[in-house]
Amino acid sequence: MWRDPDKINKWTIADASDLYGVARWGADYFSIDEAGDLVVTPFGRDGAARISLRKIVSEIEERGMAMPAILRIENILGSQIKLLHDTFRSVIKQTGYKGEFRGVFPIKVNQQEQVVEAIAQFGKEYHHGLEAGSKPELIAAISMLPSRDCCLICNGYKDEEFIDLGLYATKMGYQCFFVVEVPGEAELILERAKRMNVRPMLGLRVRLSTKADGQWAESGGEGSVFGLSMGQVVDVLDRLKALDMMDCLRLLHYHIGSQIPNIADIRAGAMEASRIYEELVKEGARMGYLDLGGGLAVDYDGSNTNDQSSRNYSVEEYCYDIVESIMGILDKNGIAHPTIVTESGRMTVAYYSMLLFNVLDVSSFVPSRIPDKLPRIAGDLLGNLMSAYEMVSPKTLQECCNDALYYRNQALQMFKHGNISLRERAMAENIVRHILIKIARTAATMKQVPKDVFKIEEQLYDIYYGNFSLFQSLPDMWAINQIFPVMPIHRLNEAPTHPAIISDITCDCDGKIDNFPESSGNRRTIMLHELKENEEYYLGVFLVGAYQETLGDLHNLFGDTNIVSIHVNEDGSYQFIRDIEGDSVSDVLSYVEYDINDMKQRLKKMAEAAIADGIITVRERKQILDGFAEGLRGYTYFEKE
Repeated sequence: MWRDPDKINKWTIADASDLYGVARWGADYFSIDEAGDLVVTPFGRDGAARISLRKIVSEIEERGMAMPAILRIENILGSQIKLLHDTFRSVIKQTGYKGEFRGVFPIKVNQQEQVVEAIAQFGKEYHHGLEAGSKPELIAAISMLPSRDCCLICNGYKDEEFIDLGLYATKMGYQCFFVVEVPGEAELILERAKRMNVRPMLGLRVRLSTKADGQWAESGGEGSVFGLSMGQVVDVLDRLKALDMMDCLRLLHYHIGSQIPNIADIRAGAMEASRIYEELVKEGARMGYLDLGGGLAVDYDGSNTNDQSSRNYSVEEYCYDIVESIMGILDKNGIAHPTIVTESGRMTVAYYSMLLFNVLDVSSFVPSRIPDKLPRIAGDLLGNLMSAYEMVSPKTLQECCNDALYYRNQALQMFKHGNISLRERAMAENIVRHILIKIARTAATMKQVPKDVFKIEEQLYDIYYGNFSLFQSLPDMWAINQIFPVMPIHRLNEAPTHPAIISDITCDCDGKIDNFPESSGNRRTIMLHELKENEEYYLGVFLVGAYQETLGDLHNLFGDTNIVSIHVNEDGSYQFIRDIEGDSVSDVLSYVEYDINDMKQRLKKMAEAAIADGIITVRERKQILDGFAEGLRGYTYFEKE
């Protein structure tokens, strides 16, 4: 709409890829095909399989499931696990590191059963383990462990029952590590282990002085909530020595953030932890494992920087810096290299899941046509605005911008004081919009644009109403301003002409997406296509596999979306391996403690009272109650007839 017309006419798929940053954030899993559809390449750049998301949406709807939907491409989980393990193995071989690598998935990042099951299956050949921080997570983890060679990491607060569950796993031969996080926890673990006649595998979580930048900086540093101080570590060592149980201390653990954008912080943390590890060995602890926690970041905005939504390193650099940092410390005193453990949950699951939804309507900034004849009002306000409109040119851009804002404010003040009518105010605002759009179109053809014009452009956007709930499906976007890639999944061979923000269908002003990643920094708007009559327009939000499915709430009682999982074959064919219907209206009402049967009885009484008062007939009663029953069975989101 206010792009350079010449660029619109010469639009290419490469332009679309650049505009939406597909190559920057897609990690070789996403690209655009010749038809202008966004496609998934679940085996990476070299894989033959390319699956059109637009085609998948059509098949989902043909199966009777409505938008919005969470789409999971389970093969991407396998590709990410393979990438992590293969890279560490390659680096270990090249550097001569004498230890091994063990990946661990923290269940809290995505607790859905099919996700954990898929990770266990894909990770089996790599002995990829699980981390649990609660009793439900621990039971789930134990039931899903594919082999006894996997690490089972027990974090969080632990009561007797939690500890006993882990000890049962230990008895069965699994490598279950109890990570001591708070003072006093070691004593309880040792007591329960003695009662069950089991020698536990212990770990210590330490508070490093190293802190990482970014959204989760409070996870690290000496003031962090979890972890032992150096004095508390010494107390545990003394207790273990007194009990002749130093052979039980096997692991050192730390965590300085789940999204660490700067590789320098990762290196500093690994070096500090290696020094502590060295001292534990010197104290007589058996050791053998160094758990670096999470931190391997996802480049959500595609900028490849140390911004909190990005990372300034590759997976290969991450692995090299960890391995070389550990070797650089331990080799000085001949300390054996430990098995490296990382809890890279975000990196594992972020890419495999995406939110797909249709656009329901648009509130357009585009004004109506200017009438041929304008009334003369209040000092010829409209005439002055029309003069500003006709003056717009590259040389007068700033002046016309100033005039438009001045007369817009003047119209508002005149209306407040009763000097112009509602229709006259609307007419003035309409001309102002024409001026601003003409300014923006002119600016699109210029190399140097006045600063104020850029600010004006931020006001020139349409509102696209998406069929989804931000609070249910993208809670981090609302709560912590998390950036996620957003783009259309089709029509990418057409130039998008409408700057827009995206509103969800909750009745909440916060329920909107108005922060989008761009190569030069984030923008308030995204370019979208004009809606076509009788044709759905679909958008996707990507990299949502970490935390979003677990943290979503019932704001406005919008429940879980429909969920579809597909498995892609090497030849590009695929199967729908699971589809889960989203919450019905009765489901979400029951979640917030409404008794559905009582509700139905109250509705029946209301209908009977209406019959008694002569308001409705008996036949209308049946129609009304059937309508309520159908509504209770329905999807909480907008459904097409």
